[in-house]
Amino acid sequence: MNLIEHLLLLEPLDWIAGVAVLLAWAGIGWRIEHPSSKRPSVSVIMADYRRLWMIEFLRRDNRIFDAQMIGHLRQGTSFFASTSILAIGGVLALVGNVDPLRGVAEEFTDIGSTPEFIWQLKLLLVSFFLVFAFLRFVWAHRLFGYAAVVMGAVGPIADAKEEHKALQAADLNIRASTNFTRGLRSMYFALGTLAWIGGAGALLIATAAVTFVLWRREFNSVPREILLRKFEG
Repeated sequence: MNLIEHLLLLEPLDWIAGVAVLLAWAGIGWRIEHPSSKRPSVSVIMADYRRLWMIEFLRRDNRIFDAQMIGHLRQGTSFFASTSILAIGGVLALVGNVDPLRGVAEEFTDIGSTPEFIWQLKLLLVSFFLVFAFLRFVWAHRLFGYAAVVMGAVGPIADAKEEHKALQAADLNIRASTNFTRGLRSMYFALGTLAWIGGAGALLIATAAVTFVLWRREFNSVPREILLRKFEG
């Protein structure tokens, strides 16, 4: 049986659910990174704060705090990169032996005589999200490193030249953060895609739930309101 014949074993609802999770992942990511000017996302708001950080960094004589902050950001990306690579290893181990997955699925749904390839295909979609997350975390880690180097090149005198370098560091910091949040979103969807073992309906529900959680945290959360709160003297 070739690949096409294997793919035809998927039920139409499975195809719909698989495409839906990919569209939701891409759609919510685009919306978060390109919100309307009237209702910015937390990611966009934080980008402005990162620029303000670099402006204040430029004016500080003692920059130990800034070095510690960039170090903490790199540690966070390193932790999530390590976590995602471990998760990838676990999922790929299941791809080679889907029997434990069958046992779990039997507790939730009537799996019938589902071919082994179908289970492997579902796990490969989970792996896709995890691999994407890993690559984003690694790139974010490196970009934070670039930002740290540029910050180190900023001189003690706040003139136009040094301000330009500080803003370069801010842009690198923002790009690193963008990749980090892309990695986090992919991990959310990887967890949601695990619901596919319970069937296409479970995957659709999990996709809607993950999308809603991501939307709420970016556009309708308490932290967002705090970040938008204006100083009143």
